[in-house]
Amino acid sequence: MISRSNHDGDILLIRPGATEFDEQGRMKGSLDMPMSDNGRKQASCSAEQLEKFDIRTIYTAPCESAKETAECLALGRADVRIRVIDAFRNVDHGLWHGKLIAEVQKNLPRVYRQGQDSPADICPPGGESIRDAKGRVTKAVKKILRKTNDDCIAIVIPEPLASVVHSLLNGEEVIDFWNAETDSGRWELIESVAQV
Repeated sequence: MISRSNHDGDILLIRPGATEFDEQGRMKGSLDMPMSDNGRKQASCSAEQLEKFDIRTIYTAPCESAKETAECLALGRADVRIRVIDAFRNVDHGLWHGKLIAEVQKNLPRVYRQGQDSPADICPPGGESIRDAKGRVTKAVKKILRKTNDDCIAIVIPEPLASVVHSLLNGEEVIDFWNAETDSGRWELIESVAQV
């Protein structure tokens, strides 16, 4: 279980800047893609907004857009470490990689509804379910929280896995898989950690 007693600092949950697939409404999942020009602007904007936070370590997914975003956040900060966490790799969408979300909605309406109503059970052909991804990321988040006490933790992780981490830290269920599918360089501050 993840609990507040393990960690007393704030957690910044940061989505990477957008890639071309994000902007097109395509599922990138675990495909490794760089940020688009707009994504770089989003990451720069996030870095400016987060200047006031005392960040010592940035934990990032291994994908290129997340690492680029982490590097942008670290610019101008003394003694900031970037740690790539393999367990933060995004959900494997299997045969759905590159598909338009609108295409799934049109051609697979039952699957689309399932993604809205019970996303934990969604598993693309040849891919990974949200439930399996949640198990993988829970272990990594627990380990990070045990290592740090009062520090502000920054986690850069792409969607939809960022929504899974959000649900873990807030004690909520993941809702609407499709709305949590694309990155847009946004961030949120989580000041307390629920038990999950």
